Amino acid sequence: MQELLAVMTITVLAVISPGADFAMVTRESWRHGRRAGLWAALGIAAGVQVHVAYTLVGVGLLIAQVPWLFTGIKWVGAAYLVYIGWRTLKDRSPVVDVTEESPALSTAAIDSDEKIATRWREDLQAFRTGFFTNALNPKCTLFVVSTFTQVVHPGTGWGLGLAYGAFMSFAHWVWFSLVALGFSAGWMRAAMVRRQHLVRRTIGGALMTLGGLLAMASR
Repeated sequence: MQELLAVMTITVLAVISPGADFAMVTRESWRHGRRAGLWAALGIAAGVQVHVAYTLVGVGLLIAQVPWLFTGIKWVGAAYLVYIGWRTLKDRSPVVDVTEESPALSTAAIDSDEKIATRWREDLQAFRTGFFTNALNPKCTLFVVSTFTQVVHPGTGWGLGLAYGAFMSFAHWVWFSLVALGFSAGWMRAAMVRRQHLVRRTIGGALMTLGGLLAMASR
């Protein structure tokens, strides 16, 4: 029970602390709407499993002990954040002010195979963005590796380890889904759309700053 409470406490505190995931979900929710934000949140939750998987098979311990391997992961993750931030800053396409999501589409639009295919491509893009943001996030690497190496004891077993990993993903999904719902709410999104140039610079600058801090940070 003590081990379970420790894992849950560490997970909740790690999830709600502001970082690249928060900025990315905010960006997707504001730029493309609630649906995109929720898919990005699902991608972030799935990205956690990358870290859980290699930690459970022992690679996480190797990453923790081999500085150059962790540094490589850190630089790739930082470069990805800087790239997304730069794209956000350079994006000049207008954001449409909508107060309701497109489930209220007309019957003709729903029957259109082309529009359905476009919607799924957008969903997949949002999912990929969330997934790679977390899969390449050194903060998530340290969170999962440190939790399993410092809290979970060797006799825990694979079953319980997988359950802990599932809870980590679930916590990420719940929190960032709430973030997506909040930043895609009609009044919030409308206010952000009215100031979209400022919002674009703020989010893009935040992502690039986070990438730079990750690249320069020690463990």
